[in-house]
Amino acid sequence: MRLGLPMLERRSSLTEVSRHARATYSVLDLFSGAGGMSCGFHRHPAFEVVGAVDAEIGKPSSGLGTLGCNDSFRRNIGIEPLALDLGTLEAEELRDLMSLPDRPAVLSACAPCTGFSRTLAHNHIVDDTRNSLVGRVGAFARVFGPEVIVIENARELLMGRFARHFEALRTTLRDLRYRVVPDIHFLSEFGLAQRRERALVLAVREEHPALGLRDLWTGLEVRQEAKHVRHAIAHLPPIAAGVADAHDPMHVSPRISSDVNQRRLAAIPRDGGSWFDLIDHPDADELLTPSMKKRAAIRDFGSHPDVYGRLAWERPAATIKRECGHIGNGRYAHPDQDRLCTVRELALLQGFPDDYEFVSSSLTNLYRHVGDAVPPLVSYQVAALVHWILGAERPGPADMVLPGCSLTPEDVIES
Repeated sequence: MRLGLPMLERRSSLTEVSRHARATYSVLDLFSGAGGMSCGFHRHPAFEVVGAVDAEIGKPSSGLGTLGCNDSFRRNIGIEPLALDLGTLEAEELRDLMSLPDRPAVLSACAPCTGFSRTLAHNHIVDDTRNSLVGRVGAFARVFGPEVIVIENARELLMGRFARHFEALRTTLRDLRYRVVPDIHFLSEFGLAQRRERALVLAVREEHPALGLRDLWTGLEVRQEAKHVRHAIAHLPPIAAGVADAHDPMHVSPRISSDVNQRRLAAIPRDGGSWFDLIDHPDADELLTPSMKKRAAIRDFGSHPDVYGRLAWERPAATIKRECGHIGNGRYAHPDQDRLCTVRELALLQGFPDDYEFVSSSLTNLYRHVGDAVPPLVSYQVAALVHWILGAERPGPADMVLPGCSLTPEDVIES
């Protein structure tokens, strides 16, 4: 059974019809994933998502279609993405396949970030072939001619060893008469309950004002408590590992099959503890893995304290990455309960609204759908910003906050 299907019929088709009747601007989403960027535009009354494309690659070695993210996109956004490889497809071919009645007002082009991310050691040396997808965005911009282009990626897109891919794209976009606004943000600035540093680029046709998210937030800020894990997930009911909540199939985490993993997690202190707290534990020799012992011996922990770590209630979550579906991959354990955070918990921390339904027969892929995504809490703000750029009045706090996510209008205060 595909996880997520029990709530398939919850939304009203009449509501969708009325919403789209109000929409003014169309959006085309390339590298659409599970719908993180599209969600923000789809739920904003001024926009309608009219097309999407994603090759659904789980890992480079696994091939096309293995991630299954298009099912999640279809379920929540209401259209079927084309399962195509944008690394080989010509822009003109895509235009002919999509047969859009008009050119889209907005082009979202969030190419894979894995090849830029500084957390992978080889990315400091090897230019991943996926990085070249950034440069191809210029060809799609030329053919589709949107008013605004939106790009989100790892911060290294703009400042890393292989930032030349972005510089080449910027040159192309300037030749096409776009003004380019690149910036790097900690997304907790905008209310995400997570330490997530990302590059955000807007390219705007010359007749429109060139604005960024900092302009949207001028004179405003988020109260500190709204950025904390407690604010995002403390309301969810306790749940055992491997058991889905009866009222929400997304509130589920994998069973911990290893006895030593169960004991290791149970021994880690609540509310922000990590494996290095086990160094002086009476059972340390059994609970610590060989790599942990090696790190402990040389007192060089690097990023390793986050491995098998618990989230802390009164701090933002650690960066949620695509392989967040195992406690050994980062600080993804629940602050108090002896389990990995559920799909729903990590989705809320990733800025998804609480009714978003991820669809896959693989629990691992559900976690990847979450970790790969642009946080909708932020993409809704991007949609509000783009609406302003295209001629609307400056949005207020109520126009910037995605209903159903952890941030509320009351959390936005004057700075």
